[in-house]
Amino acid sequence: MMDFFSVNTIWLHIPLGSNGYDLSYIEAIGTICGLLCIWLASLEKNINYLFGIINVILFAVIFYQINLYASLLLQIYFLVANIYGWYAWSKTNEQQQAELQVRWLSFMPLIAYSIICIVAIIILTYKIDEIFGWLAILTVHILHAIGLQITLPPLAPDAYPFLDAVMTVLSVVAMLLMTRKYVENWLLWVIVNMVSVVTYALQGVYAMSVEYIILLFIAINGTRLWSKTAKENHSHPFIR
Repeated sequence: MMDFFSVNTIWLHIPLGSNGYDLSYIEAIGTICGLLCIWLASLEKNINYLFGIINVILFAVIFYQINLYASLLLQIYFLVANIYGWYAWSKTNEQQQAELQVRWLSFMPLIAYSIICIVAIIILTYKIDEIFGWLAILTVHILHAIGLQITLPPLAPDAYPFLDAVMTVLSVVAMLLMTRKYVENWLLWVIVNMVSVVTYALQGVYAMSVEYIILLFIAINGTRLWSKTAKENHSHPFIR
């Protein structure tokens, strides 16, 4: 059973790139759950968060095994966000209707989120090695506290600091907006997925690039579906 959770237990060799890509069972299941999570979220199905929780737990295990401790710590944020989102989406009013309705951000919150994203991306672009290094050290201390004896791996400089900053910041904000059913979350996921396709292609990880092409189309469809629902809820973009 424990072999399933090992990244070295290969399920499938994908003939992409010069050497192909060995897909492990845990990565395959985690990826499928991630795709199901995003697809079901686009359909406004609460059960999406179950698959989201499975996805982040499995990916946290993967990041632990390959010593990406900063990415592991980010999975804790996504785990908490998924649990909160499931709770928030499940709340109903006296008429047993969902309390949260799909809608657009009003003008001032939109401006505030935009400024936060821009500032955070600029800071992370120039400080990404320091910040992710600090997160990695923090994760090591946390893992030590729960009895896992690990050492901090060598931390190489980020190959694409701006692209990684965009993906990280917008993913965090998009997940927050999704838990509150704001249409803008899908616009951010579209950007994140486009950047991810380019980044993973540049790094030669073509299987991941293909995965994010699929996620890109799901996010585009999510934008279309939620925009339609928001209109039915009498919510429109850029309203002051």
